[in-house]
Amino acid sequence: MNHPPAIGIFDSGVGGLSVYRAIRQILPAQPVIYFADQQHVPYGSRPLEEVRDFSEAITEFLIEHGAGLIVVACNTASAAALHYLRAKFPHIPFVGMEPAVKPAAETTRSGKVGVLATPATFQGALYASVVERFASGVTLMTDTCTGLVQEIEAGRLKGSPARQILQSALTPMLREGIDTVVLGCTHYPFVIPLIEEICGPGVRVIDPAPAVARQTRRLLEQNHLLVEGNRPAEVRFYTSGDPATLRQQVFNLVGEHGLFQAARWEERRLLEVQSAL
Repeated sequence: MNHPPAIGIFDSGVGGLSVYRAIRQILPAQPVIYFADQQHVPYGSRPLEEVRDFSEAITEFLIEHGAGLIVVACNTASAAALHYLRAKFPHIPFVGMEPAVKPAAETTRSGKVGVLATPATFQGALYASVVERFASGVTLMTDTCTGLVQEIEAGRLKGSPARQILQSALTPMLREGIDTVVLGCTHYPFVIPLIEEICGPGVRVIDPAPAVARQTRRLLEQNHLLVEGNRPAEVRFYTSGDPATLRQQVFNLVGEHGLFQAARWEERRLLEVQSAL
C-alpha cells in the first residue's frame, strides 16, 4: 500500500510549530513530518553557511522519511538556504518564510513598520530583496530581540525576560509611530498576546503562518500531492534534542500529540534513533 506524501516541516526548534498549526487547520488529512534541530537552536546567530548545511541534511532526512513537499518553517533557514535547496532538490516543491513586509507596506497608515527577526534573517539576501521590492516609501524599524527564541523554547511565553526583551524592542518603535509589527521569526507568533499587550489595540501584528499554509495547499494541488478530507492524518515529530522535551513543548504550544523520535547528527548527516515515544 502506498502512503500519501507527507509535508516535511523543519525549524531550529519549536518556532515552526506556529506554521505547523496553520497547516494542520487547513490540511488535516495530509501526513506531516516535523523536524526540530534542537541540538543547534537557535539558528539566528549562526553563520548562514552553517545553517545552509543543516538545512540540506534535514531536507534529505525528511525526503528519506516520505516528505513530498518541504516547508522551511524558519526565517533564518529560508534566508540562508531556500534558493540553494530548490536548486539542489529540483523535484521537491519548497515553501519558505519571508518577513511579511509586503502586506505591512500595503496596509500601514502611518508609513512606519516594525520588523522583529533574527540577525541572520536581516543579513540575508531574501530580506533585502523583499525590502527593495515592497517597502519603497515605508520606514522600517528593526530589532533582533536577542534571547527571545530561547525564552520561547523554554516555554516562558509570559515571563519577565520575554516581556523585557519585547518592551526594549518595541518601545522605541512605538515612540516613532509604528502601526504595524511584522514577525520575521516563526517562534514569535507564540508571544503575540504579549506583543499586543505592549503595543495596544492600534497596532496590527502580522503572523505569516496562515499565508504559508495557503501556499502549501496551492503547491500540493499543483503537484498532485494533495490529500483531501477532514480525518486527521499521522504526524511524526523528530528532534536532534530530547524527544520527551519536544513532546511536552508540542502539547503546551499547540495542544497535540503524536509520535516522537530522536535523530542524531553524524558527520553532517541525520540518522534516526529507533526508540520512539
